[in-house]
Amino acid sequence: MRAVVQRVSTASVVVDGRTVGAIDEPGLLVLVGVTHTDTPAEAARLAAKLWTLRVLQGEKSCSDIAAPLLVISQFTLYGDTRKGRRPTWQAAAPGPVAEPLVDAVVEELRALGARVETGVFGADMKVSLVNDGPITLVVDV
Repeated sequence: MRAVVQRVSTASVVVDGRTVGAIDEPGLLVLVGVTHTDTPAEAARLAAKLWTLRVLQGEKSCSDIAAPLLVISQFTLYGDTRKGRRPTWQAAAPGPVAEPLVDAVVEELRALGARVETGVFGADMKVSLVNDGPITLVVDV
């Protein structure tokens, strides 16, 4: 699994003109991509890493200060641009494989005590954020 993690002051995701997920205080925006070989074990490892990643102000983690996370599925994280000008998506898992694993990351975060907002899997989403720092990391598990 792969995640792009951004420290944000605020973030929201809109689908069909309606806000479906938002955080209005400092936390993390997490874009999650799934590849074909990922398993629930990787989803649990990613959730634990996100919950304890010390990138908030004062080198704190979400678990340290109960900061919220906005988790959004993002198959394009496994896009390959090495050849030509058009990305290929062959490394991205199909929806029936990816959706349960993205859901597992969210469920595991919530089981750890996190406040988690989400996007809508497979939807055309409009994501807004105020990047704080800016701090942006790629996390692979």
